[in-house]
Amino acid sequence: MPAFSRRSGVALTALFALLAGISGCTAVQREPTDSRPSVSRRATGQTPDAKPRSPRTDGSPGDILVAGRPITGSKATGHPVAPFQRTYTDGELYSSVTGYWSMAFGKAGLDSVMADDVQAGKDVPTTIDPGMQRAAFDGLRDKRGAAFVLDAETGAILGQVSTPSFDPGAFSGNSGADARAWEALKDVDDGPLRNRALREVVNPGPAIHVLVAAAALEKGLLASVDTPTNNPAVYIVPGSTTQFSGDPAHCTNATLRAALRYSCENVFAHIASDLGADALASTAEEAGFNHDTMDTPVRAFESTWPRKPQNATQLALAAGGLSDVKATPMQMAMVTALISNGGLRVHPRIVTDTKSPMPPHRALSERTADQLQSALGNSFSAWVPSASVSWALSATRTPAGRPVAIAVYITSPTDATAQASQVAQRVAVSSDPDGQ
Repeated sequence: MPAFSRRSGVALTALFALLAGISGCTAVQREPTDSRPSVSRRATGQTPDAKPRSPRTDGSPGDILVAGRPITGSKATGHPVAPFQRTYTDGELYSSVTGYWSMAFGKAGLDSVMADDVQAGKDVPTTIDPGMQRAAFDGLRDKRGAAFVLDAETGAILGQVSTPSFDPGAFSGNSGADARAWEALKDVDDGPLRNRALREVVNPGPAIHVLVAAAALEKGLLASVDTPTNNPAVYIVPGSTTQFSGDPAHCTNATLRAALRYSCENVFAHIASDLGADALASTAEEAGFNHDTMDTPVRAFESTWPRKPQNATQLALAAGGLSDVKATPMQMAMVTALISNGGLRVHPRIVTDTKSPMPPHRALSERTADQLQSALGNSFSAWVPSASVSWALSATRTPAGRPVAIAVYITSPTDATAQASQVAQRVAVSSDPDGQ
């Protein structure tokens, strides 16, 4: 595999072919519709044993379920004001799913947004795949980062991990020990209480080039990913002296296919100038950027794309995933799912609901999505040195054939793309058979 150049503080590492062999399909293969699992079961995220129990009649709270099994519980306190205290199974593993419910320090996560159901004694079944959750957590255990795993066709969240993590059971009561555990967590620089999978917004760097390429195809600037562009190796932004460069051997008059592979900043900066801010922003918004009410039902922070950059240089920087372009791991998984799902954007959700889920939204034409998928392959990574961030994105299928989009994010002052990619690979083959 060729080594990718590093220009303007951004690097795109080599495409990974491993997952294609692991998942048993090529980048552009699609299974016949009738060979996939039943839509009715998969659309609700139900697993074979995921039926919630009848609501409690003793006043105790309901539980949060993963693959039909409780990952929370409760114990009697003997206090009339707060008769039950929340307990957690594998608290660190699932803290980014459950959040916390503390007698002294309040609630967060699912235990907060689903409080009405829980306090009414109703269970809350989730779409989490325990095998994928464990693989992502183990891969990120000693790192600062996040992983988000999404069913590319239904929007079911199969994995949601944020590290460093915490045990919500350590401060669910109101004792001195609970207070000490809370104090040890709430002011830590690494922020274990922050759900990075939903609420860490950082520069995606060259991982976002795919949306600029999508805009070029959707707006008719280029006919296909194999159409040569008219680009010198060094592109100078009009009206300025700012330069964006690419490897002369691969990025001079490069096609989108080559530009995506070799992180040709000159190509994407030029595309941004030709298309203009409105075209780029509208494409990004179709993909989920600038949506301030993205609920899973836990509220995710808004991923942002500038509608009106200050000048042409800022527009070119946005096309490189820098400046005011910021994304959560959830958003990057959505972008990956969008490409692998024929241009349909799904709405991420973590709670199994008997009602019809939000239908997919047509964000890109199927032709554009197929073109981009053929250009990207099914896995790639990007390092953003200016933000000390490494990304790994993967579109693949589980051994059972379930289409998944994986986004792994690691904060590190050095290039951690290899580590992020290893986590994504590990997740791809770890689906729990009971979670299918």
